[in-house]
Amino acid sequence: MPRTTRRTFVGGAAALGAVVMTGPARAQAWPTRPVKIIVPFGLGGSADVMARYLAEPLREILGQPVIVENRPGAGAVIGTDAVAKSEPDGYTLLMMSNTHTANETLLPNRPYQLLRDLVPVASCNIAYNVLVVHPSVPAKSLAELIAYAKANPGKLNYASSGPGTPYHIVGEIFRAMAGIEVQHVPFRGSDGARNAIVAGQVQYMFDAIPTMRAQINSSNVRGLATTGPKRDVLLPDLPTVAETLAGFDGPIWLGLMAAAKTPPELVARINTAVNQVLAASATREWMEKLGSQPMPMSAQDFAVFMARDVETQRKWITEAKISVN
Repeated sequence: MPRTTRRTFVGGAAALGAVVMTGPARAQAWPTRPVKIIVPFGLGGSADVMARYLAEPLREILGQPVIVENRPGAGAVIGTDAVAKSEPDGYTLLMMSNTHTANETLLPNRPYQLLRDLVPVASCNIAYNVLVVHPSVPAKSLAELIAYAKANPGKLNYASSGPGTPYHIVGEIFRAMAGIEVQHVPFRGSDGARNAIVAGQVQYMFDAIPTMRAQINSSNVRGLATTGPKRDVLLPDLPTVAETLAGFDGPIWLGLMAAAKTPPELVARINTAVNQVLAASATREWMEKLGSQPMPMSAQDFAVFMARDVETQRKWITEAKISVN
């Protein structure tokens, strides 16, 4: 981390400490030992990368090590349930995404309820995807891909990083809005899906823009459209999906949660610390390179945002008849 940025974080730590000293005794003493961020996904994914980036500046601010632990499995349920059942003391946090808000509808038998058993702490960032096809697909535009799929029902496959992930959900919303018959091929993680599209084992997929930009530039895949509300700065020549399918939106966002009943003063302190990291110029520059942008909110606003997204995902999943079975 640049020295100037490090001084910014250290200065912020002093300011935060001054604020906390006026709060309840429990907050005054926190943290006195390492803080853990559990990532319920595999290594190298967007949630894992975000958690590991946050760890160092949060260590500077909080004055204790911040440890990242991956606990993938069962569509993010294993790691999430571990946090839901942890002590509500601010020492165990969950790095979550809109996979979790989708799971509220997709996985009715999960052992927790997201907004009952966990509390929103801080939002982190938001990013969008790119739709790419293998060069063997004779479609040079999104409209041509839809027409080709309609002329060949059931013959196209699309890859995702697993059932219930944002890549799967956005793929199914696209299928429903385009009115096409295609097959979903889930992989255990993004790397397997990317390898499959480059090898021509599947015909198309939605994936992170920075990762796929290199494959597009190398002509290993052909980019057709991005999923945001406007054209992406990393792929400015590509139209948005919404330019062909009005109303289409396909974000990926990340945030932190903690066990329910975590004291509000601890939630507020962690939220303040995360938002300080998000406001740093080094963070903004790092996120821009990854095709994302900071999404700072208060814990209360993040709770409203999440509740709204649970309902949005429920609507999409129901209308598109999405299933993980």
